[in-house]
Amino acid sequence: MPPPDFSLVIVSFQVRDLLERCLASLARVSTPPVCEIIVVDNASSDNSAAMVREKFPQVTLIENAKNVGFAAANNQGLTLATGRYWMLLNPDTEIPADAPNPLAQLVAFMDNHPRAGACGASLFYPDGTRQHSAFHFPSLAQIYIDLFPVNWRLRESSLNGRYPFSRYERGEPFPIDHPLGAALLVRPQAAEQVGLLDEAYFIYAEEVDWCMRLKRAGWEIWCVPSAHIIHHQARSTRQFREMMFVELWKARLRLFHKNYSRAFNVAARALIRRGMARAIREVSAADDTQDDRAQKLAAYQAVMRMVQ
Repeated sequence: MPPPDFSLVIVSFQVRDLLERCLASLARVSTPPVCEIIVVDNASSDNSAAMVREKFPQVTLIENAKNVGFAAANNQGLTLATGRYWMLLNPDTEIPADAPNPLAQLVAFMDNHPRAGACGASLFYPDGTRQHSAFHFPSLAQIYIDLFPVNWRLRESSLNGRYPFSRYERGEPFPIDHPLGAALLVRPQAAEQVGLLDEAYFIYAEEVDWCMRLKRAGWEIWCVPSAHIIHHQARSTRQFREMMFVELWKARLRLFHKNYSRAFNVAARALIRRGMARAIREVSAADDTQDDRAQKLAAYQAVMRMVQ
């Protein structure tokens, strides 16, 4: 029996309703490619695993006894994958019912581009507005823009790692540094060459690190803008906002330490110290509740300790 066209790995934590919508949207895709679906539940307490067993018995389900993190859980799924391609898909995504099959488009692109090690889709909010789906690798300018007030045009520019929306709207695939990990298709041969996701990343930046390794090994990475996927952005992490802020900077610091020069790391840490000091001053003077202020201060101070 030939292998499926691709293996789809979905890591879920505390988003049962969104996971159900995601799996239901995949079930509606009746045309090729042939897909195997692997769901890794990271110890959710909202009966996500029970829902998958009951409503989607065709799905391979891994139930973790504890939250092992996004990278490690994806690797669990990838070790079971048998498809010609591997895809990471967030549980807060949906396949649109009224658009061409994006999965078929991604597979067709990879079939026609043998030097492509990975590709990403074009992501949209539920109201139909476009999301940034592809990015340049992080820079000092991006760190500055993330931490300090700047004109909105800079936030939407290449200085902040963005590709212009006009590139997506042309509909033609274009080369990128990395797609958003919410919908990332990878060639298994490329992943086997560079290794799976680095499990030292608990959450965030693991796909950026992976794409850096793929590019260093000579593989191309592309965005396929005609492949449309709906993305209910950051629904899992939004539940633990301050904790995720700390995890974000922990992941970024690992990414910088692992992949950038010593000079870049010195400059990055100096910028982050200034940014956290500014945030601490602002939240200390803000008219928030005592509890909100305490949580934000704890998060900013935790990041400050990382870069001392």
